[in-house]
Parts: sequence; C-alpha cells; structure tokens
Amino acid sequence: MTARAADRTRYNRATAHLDAPIAIVDLEAFDANADDLVRRAAGKPVRVASKSVRCRALLERVLARPGFAGIMSYTLAESLWLARAGFEDVLLAYPSADRGAFAELAADPKLAAAVTVMVDDHSQLELIDASRAGGREEIRVCLELDTSLRMLGGRVRIGALRSPLRSPAQLAELARSVARRPGFRLVGLMAYEGHVAGVGDAVAGRPLRSRAIRLMQTAARKELAVRRAEVVRAVRAVAPELEFVNGGGTGSVQHTAAESAVTEIAAGSGLYVPRLFDNYTSFTARPAALFAQPVVRRPGVGVVTVLGGGYPASGAAGADRSPVPYLPEGLRYDPQEGAGEVQTPLLGSPADDLLIGDKVWFRHAKAGELCERFDTLHLIEGDRVTASVPTYRGEGRTFL
Repeated sequence: MTARAADRTRYNRATAHLDAPIAIVDLEAFDANADDLVRRAAGKPVRVASKSVRCRALLERVLARPGFAGIMSYTLAESLWLARAGFEDVLLAYPSADRGAFAELAADPKLAAAVTVMVDDHSQLELIDASRAGGREEIRVCLELDTSLRMLGGRVRIGALRSPLRSPAQLAELARSVARRPGFRLVGLMAYEGHVAGVGDAVAGRPLRSRAIRLMQTAARKELAVRRAEVVRAVRAVAPELEFVNGGGTGSVQHTAAESAVTEIAAGSGLYVPRLFDNYTSFTARPAALFAQPVVRRPGVGVVTVLGGGYPASGAAGADRSPVPYLPEGLRYDPQEGAGEVQTPLLGSPADDLLIGDKVWFRHAKAGELCERFDTLHLIEGDRVTASVPTYRGEGRTFL
C-alpha cells in the first residue's frame, strides 16, 4: 500500500460517521509542516499568515509552538477581531480604507497596542487621521517595500503589483512623514517577494520553464537582498527603534532568513500545503488540509460523479486554480466539464471501485481559501477525528 493509499484508509475510517462534503486537517502533517518552517527559518521567528489558515483554533495551535510569533492578517476588521480574541501581535499585511475600523482602532488602547497597520502612501495616513472620530490612540505603522525584479532599464518587471515604494530614499521619506505626524509610530518594515516565495520552480513536465524560473529567482534574491539591506539602513536612520523587518513566504523561508537585515519570516501556506506548493525544489512538505465530496452518480464504466467541488482559487484563471482529485489516486477531471458548481464527473479506472456515498478527497489550489467553503474543519489524529473546530466562516466571519 502506498503512503497516499494508507492516508485514504485513515481518512475514510476517521470520517466514516460524517457525511461529505467535509474538510479535514491532518494534525500530524500540520505539526510536521510547522516544524519544517521553523527549521528553515533558522532561529528567526515565523509570523503566521492568517489568510492561509482562517481558523482561530489552528492559529492558536501553531502559535503555541516554539519558533512562531505573531499573526500577519489580511483585513483591518479581521485584525481587530483577532486582537479582541486575545492575539497580541497582529500585523495587517495590506493597506485598508475601512474608516469604521480605523475609528475603533484609534479609540481602544488594547487594539491599538496589538495591531500594526500597513502604509505605503501619504494619503493612507491622511485617511486614518480623518477616520479617528475623536480617538486619540497612537497607531502602529509598518511600511511596505516593493520587491519586484526590474530588468532592461525597468522595461521588464517581475513580481506582484503591490507597494509603490522601491528605493531607500522613498522609504526614508515616508518614514519621516510618519515620524513627523502626531498619533503615529513607525514600528516595522515588510517586503513580500511573491515571485520567489509564491512561484514553484519545478513545474511538472516543463523543464525549460522550471530552469527559467530558477534563474529568475536567483537573480531576484540577490538583487533584493542588497536593496532590502539598504532600505533597512535608511529607515532605521529615521526610526532607530524599528521593532521588526518582515520578509519571505513559504517558498522562500530559508533564503530570506539568511539575510541579516530581516528579523522575522512570514509563512502560512506551508502549514496546509495546497497543490500550488508541490512544485518547489527548496522544500518538501505534507498535504495537511483536504476536502471530500461524495459520489452521487455512476454514469458509466470508468466514471463517477461527485457532488459539487468547483472551488476555484483566486488569481489568473487557469487549470492550476482548480482543486485536484487526490484520493483515490488516478482520478482526473472530464476536460469538457472540469470541476463543477453542483456536480463534478471524474474519470479513471479507480472510479469503478467507488460506490454511491463513498468519499473522493481533493486538495485545494491555495491554502486558506478552502475555509471560505466550509464552516468546520475536522481535525484528524491517526485514524480518529479528535476535534471539530470552526473556520472563520463557521464563526460567522467573512472578511473579504
């Protein structure tokens, strides 16, 4: 029996009393992945990206482990909710225009002490000030550096369209604006190299593309390490009490941790390990989060149909954004239908061994987005469900 077949046996036994659709997290794999992130971070604390987890119980579990410290959140409303729930260090990774949430932040000492907001434009500071509604608490601020790789005199740009701040002078100028503005304190600097951390460099069946990605990422890491160090020096000259410099992502943990200018690493997808994180040479981890759909039809030889399953991930539309049939091994989508909203035909010889009501296990393309489809995660240890915990959705929270 292969390891995957053994996992299928465990998962089916553990969830025999549960009707699909369901979502699970294999805690042994989750914890092993957490340990691997800490190992790769080489002594620097790992800040957990909440958008890749979206479950308070699992955020608490991983933050209780040595080597993890703090949360990287994705909306201001989420940040305030987490801070009220007792999380004491929440870094908002994206700028916000949520005036009501800024008013709450500025009016509450506990929230203001726990939450750090992201800024990359003077206008964002003005919006925050205009949103205070009389609140006088000091707002903790982090600046974001654009990490994109630019070549051929800037005519070629590789990397996400995020911050407009690229040079040490630009970051230092905004740092001075924060320092001069009453009611704000600059505490951090963030730089997310998504073109390194979030792009697999071992694309199955594409050796030339994989080599090109590795060459690009090597060049990007070298360029960014130099520029990030220069930016940190320039910002620290304005704000010598800077508390943290955050960088990295699941796919670049060990490379980013090697930079002396970086004080902490961000990671989250590496806990669940969705399908988009299979194509990396820098690390290997275990799929921990899966979902199951029930077989509801047997249209013919070599075909079964499961209920629903069309849960595409965000990003540019393509086949890589669909979930992948995972267990039993050997199933594939019908190219005419793909993953459907209400039904999904699956082809392959394993279909002939599946009965009505049997579970087919899938892996989502991205990590936390799975939790937008399910209100409960069933936590599996060995061949038992040892707990069932709510996702954000299960707690009535959908922040985007």
